[in-house]
Amino acid sequence: MQQQMSVITLGVADLTRSKRFYVDGFGWTPVFENEEIAFYQMNGFVLGTWLKPALEADMQRGGLASPGAFALAHNVATQAAVQPLIDRLANAGGRVLRAADAPAHGGFRGYVADPDDHAWEIAWNPAWPIDAQGHVTFGN
Repeated sequence: MQQQMSVITLGVADLTRSKRFYVDGFGWTPVFENEEIAFYQMNGFVLGTWLKPALEADMQRGGLASPGAFALAHNVATQAAVQPLIDRLANAGGRVLRAADAPAHGGFRGYVADPDDHAWEIAWNPAWPIDAQGHVTFGN
């Protein structure tokens, strides 16, 4: 079976507030949006931000918890790009969870929570190259 992911959907409380983080913070542009959801075309999959009650109704599963036991990651091409992106995300409604620093395993990273408390690692790892399409390769 092919190892792939098609869509990650995050439940959000306020779509306008969420879009400020993803559009103004990351600089991403929705490829589709309505009053309940915004989709962002990523490199190989789609990220959705969907009002939590609508996501729960679609799943037929209530009580979705936030934050969850996961972290999303956005790798950047240089160590110098980590802190400015963390700052931009914080200015767009995010909350810094961990200041950028160098972990024992190498690279440079920090963590920011989006307005709905979804954790994002902003990272540079010299062993994980990023190609022209933005694809990261594990441990090259």
